[in-house]
Amino acid sequence: MKLKKETGAGSKRPGGAVNEPEDTSTQAALHGRWYRDACGAAFAMELVGERWTLPIVREMMLGPRRFNGLRASLPGISAKILTERLGSLEASGIVRRAELPPPASIKVYALTEWGLALEPVMQELGRWAVRSPGHDPFLPLTPVAFMLSLRTMIEPARIGALALRVVFDVAGQAFLGTLGRGELGIAPAGEEVGAVDLRFAAETATDFLPVFYGKRSAEEAGGRLSIEGDPALAARFIDLFALPRKLGRADDAGD
Repeated sequence: MKLKKETGAGSKRPGGAVNEPEDTSTQAALHGRWYRDACGAAFAMELVGERWTLPIVREMMLGPRRFNGLRASLPGISAKILTERLGSLEASGIVRRAELPPPASIKVYALTEWGLALEPVMQELGRWAVRSPGHDPFLPLTPVAFMLSLRTMIEPARIGALALRVVFDVAGQAFLGTLGRGELGIAPAGEEVGAVDLRFAAETATDFLPVFYGKRSAEEAGGRLSIEGDPALAARFIDLFALPRKLGRADDAGD
């Protein structure tokens, strides 16, 4: 889907001030604002380390989002904070404002090419963080977060020659998964997705977790996940995903 790039004299900051277009001095001023440190990892935290910033980026990883859609996906965030974070992300070149082509003509926020390059970074953070005994994989999860978790937690060595088209209906949002060439591609599903091999549906993203990561059957998990397609193929697909082993104190001590 092609987006119309927003143009104009400049973009507004929260509070009504106007940023000059392509203001490289604004981005440069971000470097060192917290840590006064040339380390790239420290600078990354200055760019995306504020509260709510990474969840906002995550929700745009599979496509452009409207302001109200972002806020609905992140019910704990206020309109003021969301506006401020989007403004900071836009100023640093991670997010851009755009307009969907007619007949929609809706203004949206989208990740830039540089912003989309955050996905492997977030994947590594996710794999690292879920190894903590303090991580609870059964807390609420947005549909986009669950779909990205599948891309993160898939075991490529298990895929082999398996190639599938899979639809996920997560809390009323539909996504198309394309498994092949050793990876899982995911995109929002259009009205016509064509023939698919498997279809999973549940009222919340959390309903998927006991089956995909807890390795329970749909019946053992309370029947909240609907599975359509060959049961053996569905079981093989679900077996592709696994959370990393937890690291406890014994592991840290080298025992």
